[in-house]
Amino acid sequence: MKRMKKLVLLTAALTLGGVLTACGGKTNDSADGGQKEIEFFFQKQEMVPTMKEIIKDFEKENPDITVKLTNVPDGLTVLKTRMASNDVPDIVHAYPALPEFVEWSQNDMFEELTGSDVLADLKDGAAEAYAVDDKIYSVPLTNNAYGFFYNKTAFEELGIEEPKTWAEFEKIVETIKKDGQTPFSAALTTDAAGFLNGFHQLAWATITGGHEQANDYLLRSSKDAIKADDPTFEKVAGELDIMRDNTQKNANGATYDDAVAAFASGDALIFPNGIWALPAIQSQDPEFEVGMFAHPGVNEGEELTAGAADLAVSISKTTKNKEAAEKFVSYLASKEAMQKYYDVDGSPTFVTTVDTDGKFPEIKEVSDLVGTDKQIIWLHNEWDSEADFWYVTVDYINNGDRDQLAKNLNTFFNAMKK
Repeated sequence: MKRMKKLVLLTAALTLGGVLTACGGKTNDSADGGQKEIEFFFQKQEMVPTMKEIIKDFEKENPDITVKLTNVPDGLTVLKTRMASNDVPDIVHAYPALPEFVEWSQNDMFEELTGSDVLADLKDGAAEAYAVDDKIYSVPLTNNAYGFFYNKTAFEELGIEEPKTWAEFEKIVETIKKDGQTPFSAALTTDAAGFLNGFHQLAWATITGGHEQANDYLLRSSKDAIKADDPTFEKVAGELDIMRDNTQKNANGATYDDAVAAFASGDALIFPNGIWALPAIQSQDPEFEVGMFAHPGVNEGEELTAGAADLAVSISKTTKNKEAAEKFVSYLASKEAMQKYYDVDGSPTFVTTVDTDGKFPEIKEVSDLVGTDKQIIWLHNEWDSEADFWYVTVDYINNGDRDQLAKNLNTFFNAMKK
């Protein structure tokens, strides 16, 4: 709970192709003064092209260091496997709000960064909010947030506006369908299940009243306490139902890239996702104005977003090239690197030297909620894992079986209950 309070204070201060490449073309690895190679395990597929440019700039300034960028499908699962076998990359992009990060830090797998110069340009309290046992192991650079992208041009043509309540959202979906258009873009498959994580979590948070209340219901209740006929459960399932039979054709066989394309092409008008998806959308040059709104509440003024540190990096305790790793992490936290990153990604940043004025109006309505009481920290920061929750979500949207949803949620949360 102490760590949860730190994360709330932090917000006030403010989940696929694979890549494995040595960006500088040099492959030898040495810790004795020669050419040094460091591996950077990076989990954001949509930002790989930009990160390659940043690495190229770094290598130009540091010709004795080669950065090998690793980006793979289902990155978190791969990272867990590598960490479990003590195969720790030199620099790790890990999400510090996750329980796995706490475990890895407590197991002395990351270099302690308390008082390090690499934190010098961060907003006050940014790194401290993710401290583990009062020690800093991560350099948080950006913060994410979740909501609904929408085709602003099509909404205007239909005479509809962003919903202020969930009931208004349901009416909007009906208006879109009556016009013969598709409401939602989605990839309802196991491989892409993570992109609906925020949708499901925010349904629980808005119905129950917030982060604490949602986890009281899901996590801190007794075993098998989640019942399909419970009024709270019924309301949450009802919100998930808004996507059932309201997606583009073949969504249950679509990839994440297919879902992005369906929205960017105008084939579907709403795309539930995090602000991190904007670069992928914009890369397809949509011929309409993109907007974004937060998850509507039952009543006006009860909308919420969810988020936490998005790009955050840690240094392996066992790296053979500590000095080179620290130099690269310091570069990532510099204005030069993070301006280039921010200008594509658009996520709120903790790096104080980055110029953000007037940029990314598409996501402003949601990103402006970061650091307010309208943003909750991801519910899974208190869970032992999150992936199975993704699969539970997609299974329900595909089949609509509420009894099975309750059973699956109990199976998932029972394992965490005493």
